[in-house]
Amino acid sequence: MSGISTTEATPHPYVGMWVTADNQIRQELLANGRYDEARGQRDSAYTGRYEVTGDHIDYWDDSGFTADGRFEGDVLHHGGYLFYREGSAAHQRAAVTRGSSGSSS
Repeated sequence: MSGISTTEATPHPYVGMWVTADNQIRQELLANGRYDEARGQRDSAYTGRYEVTGDHIDYWDDSGFTADGRFEGDVLHHGGYLFYREGSAAHQRAAVTRGSSGSSS
């Protein structure tokens, strides 16, 4: 049984788009227990299923690898990266902090 509890009226609270501060990695957690991750210009770089139990997430990628992560409010720690709920205050702060760090592309 999945740790995801969803209905059409009330999706799981972590469903939606999660992005790195630079928006180069974009991971969409779908309400049906699937995810789709884009990297740079490569759409659907990784796809698979996921399950959430409390604040913990487990991933099973379609290519065979597994991974996990944990949520802290609007921040997802996964694979050595920090993902932010797209458009959240945490995402906005991270983007501003990154922009003021003096790095240029």
